[in-house]
Amino acid sequence: MGSLKQRLEDDLRVAMKARDELVTSTLRMALAAVRTAEVAGTAARELSDDEVLGVLTKEAKKRREAATAFADAGRVELATKERAEEEVLAGYLPAQLSDEALAEIVRDAIAASGATAMGPAMKAVQAAVAGRAEGGRVAAEVRRQLG
Repeated sequence: MGSLKQRLEDDLRVAMKARDELVTSTLRMALAAVRTAEVAGTAARELSDDEVLGVLTKEAKKRREAATAFADAGRVELATKERAEEEVLAGYLPAQLSDEALAEIVRDAIAASGATAMGPAMKAVQAAVAGRAEGGRVAAEVRRQLG
């Protein structure tokens, strides 16, 4: 199939040909964030699919937070646009874990690592979750199970 970045570029071309302004602008923004991450640091490099996934996750979170801020400020049209952009990005992200599945993964990871503190437990759980749950949800569940 190719890399996730290649899929984003291919989907951008399709959206441009279809004159889909929402998808076009969202994918341009996502690819710009990926390219920025590629040149960050001491030397430019190609990101792995997992790293591209991380960039897309951060961008989706930004859209979710912006939509909440706009909705709280009474800017409904902007909040709707941000939510729509988040939905476009969600199509490239793995399905999010349910609360029950997350609790089970956290329980298993804590048991396997023997962690009793937040830091080591989070490290073990993040490896097991691998982008399928937002960090805040993971931290809350780890805190709940450790406490």
